[in-house]
Amino acid sequence: MTIKASPPPSEITEIDDDGAEEASPACVLVFNASDPSGAGGLTADITTIASVGGHPIAVVTGAYARDTAEIFDHFGFDDEAVAEQARAVLEDLPVQAIKVGFVGSPENISTIAEITTDYDEVPVIAYMPNLSWWRDELIDEYLDAFRELLLPQTSVLVGNHSTLWRWLLPDWSGERNPTARDIARAASEMGVPYTLVTGIPLPEQFVENVLASPQTVLGSGKFELFDATFAGAGDTLSAALTALVAAGNDLGEATSEALSYLDRCLDAGFRPGMGHIVPDRMFWAQPEDDESGAEEEEEEETPIDEAQALEGFVMPPHDTKH
Repeated sequence: MTIKASPPPSEITEIDDDGAEEASPACVLVFNASDPSGAGGLTADITTIASVGGHPIAVVTGAYARDTAEIFDHFGFDDEAVAEQARAVLEDLPVQAIKVGFVGSPENISTIAEITTDYDEVPVIAYMPNLSWWRDELIDEYLDAFRELLLPQTSVLVGNHSTLWRWLLPDWSGERNPTARDIARAASEMGVPYTLVTGIPLPEQFVENVLASPQTVLGSGKFELFDATFAGAGDTLSAALTALVAAGNDLGEATSEALSYLDRCLDAGFRPGMGHIVPDRMFWAQPEDDESGAEEEEEEETPIDEAQALEGFVMPPHDTKH
């Protein structure tokens, strides 16, 4: 597959009061469901993208009925409503990267796949959350559509180790658990060049997050588990990664910075209700003497952008995969 450079940050500039040009933030298009609790979904995406310096362009694909502890239901928008939202902003704004979260239906997946095909030069970061709260028949239909229609358009797939294992390697029968490379190889069969696998269990209460291609592990970060349960961590990580790629960072640097950002969000996490802890995506805006939040996480990280050097990384196209 021919490798092409990801598009540079927006060339649009603004003129300040002194007549000087100022570069605009990179525009990040997001497809996701609205989350009224603020734990995940579009709320997480918008706050994260803005926090790391991007301009969020949020397309609502539906809405959760949920609190900070659990998801009770989801109400999807029809595909025409999703398409009209996206087409309107794409004709106006220079989008630098696209994130796809939970979009609610095979019809919406098909619509988004058509849009990403039309904008094949724009990198697509796809996040697959845990869907165990949903009905089994809806999960199967959704995952099948995502695999067939959207994975061929995906530049980077992000997901938890157990979620991606159950989805991409359902017949795994090895004596050992699948590695990040095993999962990346399964994703590559549908055209995905890079996979970021999170939450890989390690001994002594550590987990590993691994960026892999089918050929090699490109980098990894080892983290000690927090003694807490978080809601919205996956949306936060994938949104940060998308915004950092949109800003012109190569994938290695963007992944390393996104993981570091997530770590600090979790470290400053807070419990707004009676459910799980929510990442503080605006941790840097809190007073310095604010000691609320989860206990600090000890980190042993191999910088993603140093392991298997990814200097000069360029995002591959996804224009001929349907």
